[in-house]
Amino acid sequence: MKVSIRKISEDTGFSMSTVSNALNRKKGVNKETAQKILSAAQKLGYRMGEDITKIRFVIFRRDGRIIDESFFHPAVIEGVEHQAKLMGYEMVFCYVDIHDEDYQERIADILTDMQSAVILLGTEMLEEDYEPYAKAKNRIILLDGRSEKYAFDSVLINDTEAVVEAMEYLVGKGHTNIGYLRGESRIQAFRSREKGYYQVMNQHGYPVRPEYIATVGTKIETAYQKMKEYLGSAKELPTAFFADNDVIAIGSMQAIKECGYQVPEDISVIGFDDVSYGIVSDPPLSTVHVYKQELGARAVRELLSDDGRNSEAKVKIQVCAEFVERGSVKELNG
Repeated sequence: MKVSIRKISEDTGFSMSTVSNALNRKKGVNKETAQKILSAAQKLGYRMGEDITKIRFVIFRRDGRIIDESFFHPAVIEGVEHQAKLMGYEMVFCYVDIHDEDYQERIADILTDMQSAVILLGTEMLEEDYEPYAKAKNRIILLDGRSEKYAFDSVLINDTEAVVEAMEYLVGKGHTNIGYLRGESRIQAFRSREKGYYQVMNQHGYPVRPEYIATVGTKIETAYQKMKEYLGSAKELPTAFFADNDVIAIGSMQAIKECGYQVPEDISVIGFDDVSYGIVSDPPLSTVHVYKQELGARAVRELLSDDGRNSEAKVKIQVCAEFVERGSVKELNG
């Protein structure tokens, strides 16, 4: 029979919160009380980690350029919340900023709470940020993040393959001079998308011209501003651009139009993420649709699955995206 914190509380006479703090070696419980609780737990056969009561959704922030005004992440979070509720778990949101003075103390507290399972939103994380999370004592799953050095159970988008599909669409429309709208924050997702861009260009033998690559901001206003600067000095432009995401694409399209060009008559644009306002942009944005709610829900299901809890093998789940054709790409054939 599974031994719960409630059972230990009833047997020892201490409150459930005191029992939980003692089992998690937290401050605030004196040594004598903690020893009594730990001894009782051992006699009852309690095993640490088997009584998960809540899910901590940890939102990692490095500079906020991606997540602060994101139109992508609210739908992912909605998927997490909905699935957690279906499975009967409390959700606790934790924002951690790597630049905060108490950052190390906060994540140490999060990663040693054995009554919590952790979903780590790694969108803004770089390789060097993962080390403390790889040492988590509790169950953890990485969402929308990638580490080459550390092994995590993770749920992510098939970024490279999805970009290959979008690029092949441009090629099929007759585009050979294809540029790249490159987000200035080189998060791991953007690096994976960049691989897809280069893969298709190389496979078809199309030259990747440095003057066709524009590094722009990752918010609408900064993408717009940087694109205007790029267009002001560009001597020659490609017939089409692939953008790291929809925010970059839409901000850049506004700059393109203000500089006297038409989309898609003069320059075609493709984005990534399929955020809602891409449907009503002018023109409607062709993009890569990401199943954002499913991405979050899948993370919860994998986090709480029996296989996930009992296996030492780490598993990466890729949620496939698909291309959506709208009105921002011109047909050049014929």
